[in-house]
Amino acid sequence: MRALRVLRIGPSCTVQDRGRVGYLGQGLSQGGAADTLALAEGAALLRQDAGLAALEMAGIGGQFEASASMRIALTGAEMVATLDGTPLVWNASHRIEPGQRLEIGAAKRGVYGYLHVGGGFATHMQLGARAAHLVAALGAPVAEGDTLPVGAEVLPAARQVTGLGAARGGPVFRRGAAAGRKFPV
Repeated sequence: MRALRVLRIGPSCTVQDRGRVGYLGQGLSQGGAADTLALAEGAALLRQDAGLAALEMAGIGGQFEASASMRIALTGAEMVATLDGTPLVWNASHRIEPGQRLEIGAAKRGVYGYLHVGGGFATHMQLGARAAHLVAALGAPVAEGDTLPVGAEVLPAARQVTGLGAARGGPVFRRGAAAGRKFPV
């Protein structure tokens, strides 16, 4: 099972997605990620659906260990981050291998930072979302010792270069397996 084990965690860290739509008439607000742009940026960095769940960290992150190889992205409020002691660039994607320790410290500026994983966090879905909505007693803060399941990673087709842009002075990118060539993702 692909998972991220929580070795240490800051207060108010929750799994969030875009929230629940359509329940306001029953008194339940949408909830979801506080910074929807950061949620979308992480999805773009990992080239996956923007509706997948990420870990929302309020002011400080924690320490995590992967059970399998996976891609991660770090977005939102910039926080100090290291992988086995090596500093990581924020607003970027990285690869983490089994047993490696990811440490996310305090925010340098801003409040909500996000840890995304390839395939998204596959926590229990309630009322159509994985987002914790603590006021409505849906979900709970992430706690030390938790194991957060990670969904199957579906990589989109590699981007391929075509000759169409040559007349304008540059390449045009398209999805697909044109000419059977493979490019790194």
